Amino acid sequence: MKPTFYPGVLALLLAGCAQPQPGSLKDALKNKFYIGTALSVAQFTGADTLSERVARENFSAVAPENCMKSMYLQPREGEFFFDEADRFVAWGEANSMWITGHCLVWHSQAPQWLCVDENGNNVSSEVLAARLKSHITAVASRYRGRIKGWDVVNEAILDDGSWRRSKLYEILGEELIPLAFQYAHEADPNAELYYNDYSMALEAKRNAAVQLVKTLKERGLRIDAVGMQGHIGMDYPAVEEFEKSLLAFAEAGVKVMVTELDLTVLPSPQPDVGAAVEATFGYQKELNPYADGLPDSVATAWTSRMADFFRLFLKHRDKITRVTLWGVCDDDSWRNNWPVPGRTDYALLFDRSGNAKPVVNEIIGQASR
Repeated sequence: MKPTFYPGVLALLLAGCAQPQPGSLKDALKNKFYIGTALSVAQFTGADTLSERVARENFSAVAPENCMKSMYLQPREGEFFFDEADRFVAWGEANSMWITGHCLVWHSQAPQWLCVDENGNNVSSEVLAARLKSHITAVASRYRGRIKGWDVVNEAILDDGSWRRSKLYEILGEELIPLAFQYAHEADPNAELYYNDYSMALEAKRNAAVQLVKTLKERGLRIDAVGMQGHIGMDYPAVEEFEKSLLAFAEAGVKVMVTELDLTVLPSPQPDVGAAVEATFGYQKELNPYADGLPDSVATAWTSRMADFFRLFLKHRDKITRVTLWGVCDDDSWRNNWPVPGRTDYALLFDRSGNAKPVVNEIIGQASR
């Protein structure tokens, strides 16, 4: 196996020239859709200066990777920790970004106290509804007029189209999502509101999400867009299936956002793992085949695959408002440690040195046509 050299780089180095950097992504896409990234605390507080610079120079929208999830904002009932979230929003404003809040309701990173009483028993539906309203109101109203849109509910539908039987659902049932959207709208009437989920190219999940949109609209509740998480691989999903879902959501009367976009080249230890953050598997060397760099053939295939998806996004730019990468540079990506810790992946648009990959030039070229 040999390290990857992208086309043209070796010749430039031999000629004594510096590698040319492509134009800015955000400038190329400014009349198409927002191009965004997710930031960690280290990046928006200045500890990671490399990724912070790349984000500032290339992206027009930003989402928080973790600092706005409920377990971090309200670790104990009534005790809020806003320091990191405040700094994130201030960074977005200072850099003229479209700021998305992520996320108000998510089963996976909710604080332990939210659904149980002091004895560890499930609270009543009335108590849980009141706790959700208190949390959503405190958070969304704090950033009223500053955060432009909220991922209100995250990952509440399973791949087969059924509801996720989380403790939240166990207590509130199908009222969980309408209540969350109602509370978010009341807290900030001008903010856009989104439903966000992974594996949205699957037909059953697509149909369930379309029905959810219709149900919310029939009840007079605001929903502006569906977030289609873009945790994709080299052989899944089919671009055509992704497009079917994109069109189905648009036909349901909402805009589409491509969220959490990354493209893994690594083998999956389980074919149907989806993007469930709680999934984890033990390290095996054969599951980490590119620890020393990508072969040329794999790098070329990766570039082609990512370019195909951006070609789709640009084709439907009238329906898409934002495309957000889940991380800035390759070493930031959660794909390095999920679902197998300790691997080396190459999932984002910028490499570990902060250099734009060849696909960035391709995207810029597509946007100019």
